[in-house]
Amino acid sequence: MHRSRVSTFLIDTHKEDVAAATTFWSKALGVRTSSPDGEPQFISLHDAVPGYVTAIQSVDDEPRYHLDIETDDVPAEVARLTGLGAVEVADWQGCHTLRAPGGHLLCVIPVHSDPQEFAQRATVWDDE
Repeated sequence: MHRSRVSTFLIDTHKEDVAAATTFWSKALGVRTSSPDGEPQFISLHDAVPGYVTAIQSVDDEPRYHLDIETDDVPAEVARLTGLGAVEVADWQGCHTLRAPGGHLLCVIPVHSDPQEFAQRATVWDDE
């Protein structure tokens, strides 16, 4: 048995466009921004989507949106999602990037939210 939930909505933005994207999204959504300690590639958009982390992520790739799914068992969640048709395309520092059917990217990451919030919102999966 393991648990998982969508935890994060990311706006992937080419690194040269991060400042303009930050200004746009913060004003469009009426939220304040900050850069988390030790993670300069992210700009948090506080309370943009209540209950979820919403952020701009600086990337060297094409602009897009993607979801992070947090889990208490990364290998089990990657196996569950690849069993549903996703394809793993990369892994880096405990984060596994998958491409879902239809071409959309998502990342499977270890739990990073408040443990009580995770326990309340996560779906329990039977690992068989």
